[in-house]
Amino acid sequence: MTTLKEKNIADVMKERSSIRNYKKGIKIPSEKLEQILQLATTAPSSWNLQHWKFIVVQEEENKKRLFPIAYRQQQVLDASAVVIVLGDTEANKNAETIYNEAVKAGYMTEEAKNDIVNNIQQVYQNVENVGVHEAIRNASFAAMQLMLAAKANDIDTCPMGGFDPVALREELNIPDRYIPVLMITLGYAEKPAHQTSRFPLEEVVIHESF
Repeated sequence: MTTLKEKNIADVMKERSSIRNYKKGIKIPSEKLEQILQLATTAPSSWNLQHWKFIVVQEEENKKRLFPIAYRQQQVLDASAVVIVLGDTEANKNAETIYNEAVKAGYMTEEAKNDIVNNIQQVYQNVENVGVHEAIRNASFAAMQLMLAAKANDIDTCPMGGFDPVALREELNIPDRYIPVLMITLGYAEKPAHQTSRFPLEEVVIHESF
């Protein structure tokens, strides 16, 4: 089996597909799942505020609770795990802790920390809906990183936007501070994903300006 270190990132990107049919009843080794989640947390984020939380659902009874919330998509039941990616709309509250650690580590001065933290708070106070936009944007970075990390560990995934966020919040007691951004199923493919096409590069790249 190819190990994580032997995989080329370009190959991982090309191999990753959205899998909807999983082998049932197979657990992902806990150390492998932990590694995937750890790699997901290395995603970039605005001001390094790390606007994400992950709810990991593996128990069969709990996946059954998610099934109707995900509009009865079978992959939720068959996958080894379902990860709900949440975006933190109040990530500015993380700033003091994060930048205090940076000062302790010698990455910046106390004065530089205070300037950055004050700037963050000003933006969150004065820019309309900034918390929501930043939560979705940055949690999405982590979600993509999670899927690539999974594929590098020979785990298949499927990102899902088809779920009832209100019902999900109620069922899993998600605080108002967090927005459900994506569900991601993880597991072992029962069969390959169906083939898809992509626009040629000249259709999607605009040089300099429209």
